[in-house]
Amino acid sequence: MIQNLPGSQNEAQFPALTPRQREVLRVLVQEYVASATPVASGTLQRIGDLGVSSATLRNELALLEELGYLDQPHTSAGRVPSVRGYRYFVEQLMEQRDLPAPERRMIMHQFHQIRLNLDQWMELTAAVLAQVSQVASLVTPPHANRAEFKHLELISTHETLCLMILVLQDGSVHQEMLSVTPELDQATLSAASNQLNALLAGLTADEMVARPKPELTTLSEWKRQVLERVVDLMRVAEQRAVNQIYRDGLVNIFGEPEFQDVARTMQVVEMIERQQLLQRILQGTLETNGVQIIIGGEGSYDELYDVSLVLSPYGIPNRASGVLGVLGPTRMHYGRAISAVRYVAQMLNSLVAEVYG
Repeated sequence: MIQNLPGSQNEAQFPALTPRQREVLRVLVQEYVASATPVASGTLQRIGDLGVSSATLRNELALLEELGYLDQPHTSAGRVPSVRGYRYFVEQLMEQRDLPAPERRMIMHQFHQIRLNLDQWMELTAAVLAQVSQVASLVTPPHANRAEFKHLELISTHETLCLMILVLQDGSVHQEMLSVTPELDQATLSAASNQLNALLAGLTADEMVARPKPELTTLSEWKRQVLERVVDLMRVAEQRAVNQIYRDGLVNIFGEPEFQDVARTMQVVEMIERQQLLQRILQGTLETNGVQIIIGGEGSYDELYDVSLVLSPYGIPNRASGVLGVLGPTRMHYGRAISAVRYVAQMLNSLVAEVYG
């Protein structure tokens, strides 16, 4: 399924096109994506097998421009697709294909070589998406709707200080320094860790507080303080926020002609580094289904001028999910980007299912 995010061009009715105009637009978009050069009527006649004269093609190009599907950078130049033209191409004209079988096997092999380690998953996902799509990739870790306890370690550091390491079922790790009194040796801390691990295994914060096991109500004072901090950290983890983004492949897009202009390059760098806009977009994608496409800042995303995103949620709905996708120029190979995003999302669906059963 291919969808667009709220506010994009698809919400408006596309002006109707004749079969010949559809074919002219399809060929022009494909040629412009390949060449990065405005496409003239003579070029279309040479490559398009359209069966009409150059004069007829010029008329069709003028009509497509009038309808908002094409732009003409200079009076004497050829045409380039507009945002509306790209949107129409993606939703009405583009042939959807799966990734070639050798690439699917290569990706599957890479994922099966890594251990069930969250950082490795995310780094590999970003690298694979960038390599296959030849643009930049973005991935957020899977986030659990409800944080569930997995493991706790208490490590003595200095006199009455210890390091608490909390691991949740989604693989996320949370660390905090605790003050414990009286002074406790490592053997005592390890025994307490083992006790809490046995009592808290698989529990949510609500279950620890609202329906505590009898053994939790008789803990010593310092162990209750540890339990309180565990609950607090799990509450924070349950806040559904996109606050970590793995990325790869920026060099792929900065080599494109669109970003030879320093100002445009800095705009993209600033957007990626500051992350507020990306976090807002990715957060919204968590609540969607299927592949989502934002083209050239359409809708409410003016800051994305000259940039497009192909995104998809992954994971288990209502249990644990994240977002992955690619970012590139509007002159993106959308078919390849969509097939790559869709397939890698399917791979992560399987991996998340292994963790969450």
